[in-house]
Amino acid sequence: MGLKAKFNLVMLAAFVIGLGLVAAWSWRIVHQNARREVQQQAELMIAQGSAIRHYTDAQIDPLLAEQNKARFLPQSIPFYAAQETLRTLSRQFPAYSYKEAALNPTNPADRAVDWETGIIDTFRQQPTLQSFSLTHDTPSGPVLSVARPVRIDDKSCLACHSTPQAAPPSMIDLYGSKNGFGWKLGEVVGAQIVSVPMRVALQRANATFAEYVGGLAAILAVTLLLLNLLLDAIVVKPVRRIAARAGEISTGNLDVPEFEVSGRDEIASLATSFNRMRRSLARALKLLGD
Repeated sequence: MGLKAKFNLVMLAAFVIGLGLVAAWSWRIVHQNARREVQQQAELMIAQGSAIRHYTDAQIDPLLAEQNKARFLPQSIPFYAAQETLRTLSRQFPAYSYKEAALNPTNPADRAVDWETGIIDTFRQQPTLQSFSLTHDTPSGPVLSVARPVRIDDKSCLACHSTPQAAPPSMIDLYGSKNGFGWKLGEVVGAQIVSVPMRVALQRANATFAEYVGGLAAILAVTLLLLNLLLDAIVVKPVRRIAARAGEISTGNLDVPEFEVSGRDEIASLATSFNRMRRSLARALKLLGD
């Protein structure tokens, strides 16, 4: 195996290992960025839901207080307002969802499904936990969900959710007396859950990864080509010429011209040594002939 082939094998191995390490690192970075981007979208949606709840509680409910005495108006309930508003948004962006899931909701449509129940149970078991996120697979791809606990911190909530007897009759007429009761002050009864699709962000991350690694591979290939040209011009060709002339001298041809030495690198040192050896051999043969 020639010097050039050995050099290429070593450099190719180094490039493959280096490219693999960079690819693994960049894959982790671009996917972490994709998850961060999706999580920011989810946290923005959940903040919007909280803002709508606060606005409804502070400004809408007082305006409808008198009407509520005669007829229960769900529009005055912060949870209802937040869900209805963000469900309208979900009609334009079906992959995005907002739900205030509860274990025992007044409206059966808000009842938590299996994985949502697991989220609520986590908040009930860890009272200090304020939020957390998880990724789950769906037929359309992975989805990131961000959740915050729904905790009964306001005694006014118990006016509708303590017992059926304490609830407004018009609410009982609308939702019945079997759901949404037995809540206690300080209890986690549900969770705000926002789900955002990760498919688009991951597609962008994969495209960025492919472009980055492809560009890096192209740079390494060009670098290897330039190193080969440099090796051939500076090392391989001069060594081959020296080897060829040494071969001629070994067969008795002393008319081989000396090398023109330029520079101070190892090849120049080798050429100087060759010239010195040629002159010494010529003198030795001349003395033997005399």
